[in-house]
Amino acid sequence: MRKLLFAFLNISKFLRSIRLSLFGKTEDDIYNERIVSGKSWDEFCNQIKLAGTNLKAPGTPQDALSQAEGIRYLTRLTRVSLEAFVEYADPSFPIFKRMVHETVKMGADNPDNYYFNAQISGDFEYKISGKRNTAHYIGFFTQNGNYGTTGGLSPCGTLEGKDLILETDGSFEIILSKERKGKNWLKIEDETGMVMVRQTFLNRFKEIPAEITIENLNGKKSPDAITPKLIDEGLKMAAMLVAGAPILFTRWAKGFKKHPNTLPQFDPKVSNAAGGDANIIYYHSYWNLKEDEALIITVKPPACDSWNFQLNNYWMESLDYRYHTICISKGTAEYEADGSIKVIVAHKNPGLKNWLNTCDHLEGTMCWRWYRLEKEGTEIQPTCEVVKWDSLI
Repeated sequence: MRKLLFAFLNISKFLRSIRLSLFGKTEDDIYNERIVSGKSWDEFCNQIKLAGTNLKAPGTPQDALSQAEGIRYLTRLTRVSLEAFVEYADPSFPIFKRMVHETVKMGADNPDNYYFNAQISGDFEYKISGKRNTAHYIGFFTQNGNYGTTGGLSPCGTLEGKDLILETDGSFEIILSKERKGKNWLKIEDETGMVMVRQTFLNRFKEIPAEITIENLNGKKSPDAITPKLIDEGLKMAAMLVAGAPILFTRWAKGFKKHPNTLPQFDPKVSNAAGGDANIIYYHSYWNLKEDEALIITVKPPACDSWNFQLNNYWMESLDYRYHTICISKGTAEYEADGSIKVIVAHKNPGLKNWLNTCDHLEGTMCWRWYRLEKEGTEIQPTCEVVKWDSLI
């Protein structure tokens, strides 16, 4: 179906080129006209303004804190989308950037992950070079589509750290191509638009992330000058991300409100379509606590590579993990004698282990990730209980 869609799009482009030729114009003429007339910029600004309507969608919290965070969310998305699709958008000269990090957040971004993205194209072949260092997990993924397109992200190629062939000094090279090449190979296709690198830490305070760079194997040493086409299409994709991400994730958050203060499993098909890792089982939900309440989550982790639990605001941005403990992982949790754990979500510190700070929020979303279970189909059901805060001390 995906190949059929791209074939249809290519046919549409061909037919459009015929129509343009009949009027004595080329695609470049259209891009030039849109840039010179200001239409590209006007449409971008209008789309950014329209994105603000997501903050008033039915079910979204209307308190001042949530709305202020919502506006900040839009400014963050605008900042990172312009970097991704305008500043670093040339697939002939890609650069790895952290699209999601401490001050740009979306989709329940994982504080225990480093995410790197680069814009690429099936028109070229690439080489990733790097040094492994000590991050617990690293995985390389090519995606068909892009964050700024309507078709979503679909998996293409995968190369995980366990399969990565390293040199004696810990360095490595990966070839990105349509046909298998080199010691380490990552598949791309005609419609591939992005390469993503995920690094997961058991303890992000102690582990060192990998050093990575990417280069086009056509030998270019510097990027070409920008073109009207790059700017016009980049602004369109940037605006689409700013408008589209809040629509998607506020819809998710609204759905999570149907089962507050519980942790059911999230549909893998939905998470994978949004760019989630197919090796992760996600438990997404909603938390809502009064000033005098706390949420106790109890679970005995199954055998797995790693796990992580975190608190987010309504917009599915992780709370500020630079200054507060808002997440817990396999490597940072304190366990009970039987191997179980008890996580305490509360507005203030009860003096107990595994306390997560709500950072002055009364509600938000939450996510538990289970990475690479040793036994597929293992049932996991965390027990959640809302209690009075006074009962904790």
